[in-house]
Amino acid sequence: MAEPAPRCLLVVWHSLTGATAAAVDALCAGAREQGGDGLQVRAVPARDAGAADVLACDALVLATPETLGSISGLMKDFLDRSYYPLLDQCPGLPLGLVVVAGSDGEPTVQQLGRVATGLRWRQVCAPLRLCTRAQSMQAILAPKQLSAQQQAQAHEWGATLGAGLVLGVF
Repeated sequence: MAEPAPRCLLVVWHSLTGATAAAVDALCAGAREQGGDGLQVRAVPARDAGAADVLACDALVLATPETLGSISGLMKDFLDRSYYPLLDQCPGLPLGLVVVAGSDGEPTVQQLGRVATGLRWRQVCAPLRLCTRAQSMQAILAPKQLSAQQQAQAHEWGATLGAGLVLGVF
C-alpha cells in the first residue's frame, strides 16, 4: 500500500524588521519537527505568494507585522491579489494567524479575521501575537529579535499546528 502524500502547510509571511521572520523560522521548525515525513512546510514571502500556492496547501498561516495598526503593505498586496481568485475555492481551509506588534496586535488580528471570514477559512488555533514593545520611532524602525520565550512560543505554536495537520485534527 502506498504511503499517503505529505500534508502541506503554507506560511505566507512578511517581515519589516526581522521579528516576524524569526517567528516564522521558529514556527516552521516546530511544525517540521512534529510533522516529520508527513508534513511539507513551505514558507513563501508575501511578495512571491499567490492564489495557486494557497490552492495547493492543506493549511495556511498568515504572518505579518502590525504596521500602523494594520497588516503590512506586502501582506495586504498578497491578499488583494489572491482574494477573488480564492473566493469560494477553498472553504474551510485550516488557518493560523501570526502578528508581531509593538503593542497588542489586536487590530491586525481582527483585520485578518475579516478576510478569513470572507473566504470562509477556518481558524484552527488562537492567533499567535508577539509583542516587541517598540513604541518610539527609533524602536519601531530598528531591527528586532524575539526573546527566547517568544521564539519558544512560536516553536510550540508551529508544532501544535503541524501535529494537528498530520494527525488529521484539521
